[in-house]
Amino acid sequence: MTARLSRIFRHPIKSHGREELPVVELVAGACLPWDRHWAVAHAAARLSDGWNPCVNFARGAKAPALMAMEARLDPGTARLTLTHPERPTFTFRPDDPADLPRFLAWVAPLNPPDRAQPERIVTAGRGMTDSDFPSVSILSLASLADLSARIGQDLSVHRWRGNLWIEGLEPWAEWGWIGRELGIGPAVLRIEERITRCKATSTSPETGRIDADTLGALQSGYGHQDFGVYAVVVAGGRIAAGDSVEIRA
Repeated sequence: MTARLSRIFRHPIKSHGREELPVVELVAGACLPWDRHWAVAHAAARLSDGWNPCVNFARGAKAPALMAMEARLDPGTARLTLTHPERPTFTFRPDDPADLPRFLAWVAPLNPPDRAQPERIVTAGRGMTDSDFPSVSILSLASLADLSARIGQDLSVHRWRGNLWIEGLEPWAEWGWIGRELGIGPAVLRIEERITRCKATSTSPETGRIDADTLGALQSGYGHQDFGVYAVVVAGGRIAAGDSVEIRA
């Protein structure tokens, strides 16, 4: 089977909802457009200008209920609609200070009361990914199937909050890609490093409740807690679900 791009996702606010896309325009040196464009800083955050590490933000590893959120962004107006099984549908503009109190009130019940509470929405001029460089995450459906079989549970792609999902590979073939380039449609991405995972992946993206020992399964089965790889866009272009994927030297 030829390797193909199966699914494309962006996450407009870090850890606050996923959105599937049929196509996306990649830009050299940039994250996937609008992916992690915003992040929700908590009261204990110590922020510097630009990109900041994930410890400063509300996220699924500390607030599992956030994992059940979905998002729909209108890029033309920067209006975002969030849905969650335990909350009413909510639409707002993350860049509008007047909308911040409404958002904080909406998201408050999804955050544990004993942790630093969400306080403000920030941007960085680039995606607030977990990598300190502008990255696009690439994941394998075959590796997910292999891990699901090992853990004895069908694991959703949404646990991993990835950008590009590829089908038609051998399980874990992505570990051999570090330093190599992938061609997806007209775009070229260079694979930089593996993604080490956190407790957020143990939470069901349907319910927002912890229901799987994903980190334990990775550690016991493979000797690490890595899933997926980070890539840098070398050459941009419009890519779409169904595009062929070429692994280059």
